[in-house]
Amino acid sequence: MDIVFFETLESTQTFLLEKLQEDLCVVALKQTNGIGSRGNSWEGVESGLYFSFCLHQKKLPNDLKLQSASLFFGFLFKEVLNEKGFEIWLKWPNDLYLRDKKVGGVIVSCKQDKVVCGIGLNFKSSSFGSLGAELHKKEILEVFFKKIKNTSQWKQVFRKYKLEFCKNSDFSFHYQEQMISLKDVKLLEDGSICYSGKIFYSLR
Repeated sequence: MDIVFFETLESTQTFLLEKLQEDLCVVALKQTNGIGSRGNSWEGVESGLYFSFCLHQKKLPNDLKLQSASLFFGFLFKEVLNEKGFEIWLKWPNDLYLRDKKVGGVIVSCKQDKVVCGIGLNFKSSSFGSLGAELHKKEILEVFFKKIKNTSQWKQVFRKYKLEFCKNSDFSFHYQEQMISLKDVKLLEDGSICYSGKIFYSLR
């Protein structure tokens, strides 16, 4: 994976969706219009890690449903942070939490036969949740991409995520303008959840 740093980008995700260059990761020291979940922007933090990367779909595990790609990438990224001593967990399906505070998020877009994943992580912020510490960006990314490369099956990730899914019980997710408690859902093996007979995937 080639890692390229930019001083400023409007959005790493938008940039890479236009380029669609495989095995490329772009990192912005500052984003002027970063994309968050449900269209929210990543703004108001003093420092953080904001990056997107592009992979061909064939480089993903064969048993991974693309609808669960944000869960796949998000869990591997949070493992990297765990290894650095941070008690990060992944709220279904794409939010990075430190205890009860959101400190980052994951967004995935599929275009042609490529997958573009963007991740934002707050290092320090006086307004939002953050790690409260600076990390070496390139080192974190290199470990993360190595972890992706060495993970050949979705079920390897799912087994571990299933053990931690109970941490979601105090939270909810949005569906058609309503909030559904995650304590009332069942996690399925493909990364989707079932609620009242309906199956939900991450579409971000």
